[in-house]
Amino acid sequence: MGLALDEPNESDEVIETGGFTFIVEKSLLEQAKPIRIDYITGSMGEGFIITSALSKKSDCGGCTSC
Repeated sequence: MGLALDEPNESDEVIETGGFTFIVEKSLLEQAKPIRIDYITGSMGEGFIITSALSKKSDCGGCTSC
């Protein structure tokens, strides 16, 4: 799972929270919820971390690849 710029279409769910708008395909949302997006800063750098029900099935997640 990752982040990208996109425009919504009829198969998407639009979620607005904390001043941000997120677009998630409805079928993916059903498989992945709950989805949590955090921004972290640490000694290895900074970036977004995405966790969801799908995250538990692999060792990878977020914008920094494995």
